[in-house]
Amino acid sequence: MTTATTTAAAAAAAAAEQNRQEVKGMWLGLAGVAIFSLTLPFTRLAVTELDPVFVAMGRAVVAALLAAILLWMQKARLPDYADLKALLITAVGVVIGFPLCSTWAMQYVPAAHGAIVLGILPLATALFAAIRFHERPSPGFWLMAVIGSALVIVFALMQGAGHLQWADLALFGAVLAAAMGYAEGGRLAQRMGGLQVIAWALILILPVTLGLSIWSVWQHGLHASPVVWSGFAYVSVFSMFIGFLFWYKGLAIGGIARVGQIQLLQPFMSLFGAAVIMGETLSWTNMGFALAVIVTVGLGRRMKIHR
Repeated sequence: MTTATTTAAAAAAAAAEQNRQEVKGMWLGLAGVAIFSLTLPFTRLAVTELDPVFVAMGRAVVAALLAAILLWMQKARLPDYADLKALLITAVGVVIGFPLCSTWAMQYVPAAHGAIVLGILPLATALFAAIRFHERPSPGFWLMAVIGSALVIVFALMQGAGHLQWADLALFGAVLAAAMGYAEGGRLAQRMGGLQVIAWALILILPVTLGLSIWSVWQHGLHASPVVWSGFAYVSVFSMFIGFLFWYKGLAIGGIARVGQIQLLQPFMSLFGAAVIMGETLSWTNMGFALAVIVTVGLGRRMKIHR
């Protein structure tokens, strides 16, 4: 076998392995998105009787306790000093920023409305990844990302009678916070693993989340029905912890920009969740936009991304 043939075979094998990893990353990312898709409906359920600050920060406290138990069981070592900055950025984004902004918004707009506004999150995540980590999506990828994001923005405007509400500003803040945390945590997960990233991020920011939770309880108490507590339990255990185990692993092996595109499906998964959990309307218009966005995700999956 000639050197050229050997080199070509090695290149083909490497390309096939990269494709397998990207497919695996997409499936892991989809599992994470499916879990995250119920966050807004259950958050809206929780804030009907619980203080929004407690819902946002208390769930991080519960998740931090679960993280500490898992790290202890695995005898995990402390993170390197060099990783603390990235962990802090991740924590500020997904443990503090996104929960506070999205929970506040859920007091004023339906979960379905919030889900559609958050549909621009994949584009924001790709932007953070491109700027922060020099991933270079192709023009075709960007075109699909823009089209998909434009679809969900148009949908939001239609639902809002042609305008955005004040709560939309909080949702846009949630988008920026989550995109920052997803991009930073996804890259760090390549080295530390998804469990290590979200676990140490939760523990690192625990003094803040615990302090705000105690303040909220002191101010507003903890009076809620069992149904409302079930909503809090979901966002604490699944949205704040288990979902990230799938999500960061998918981002790590499949690429931040590419796997991030799966988030385009999240608003429409959330629509189903809102219909089932909160009894919100699910119309044919919703389904039509969902189909259009799924098409853009499929096309975006086929576009090149230089990593």
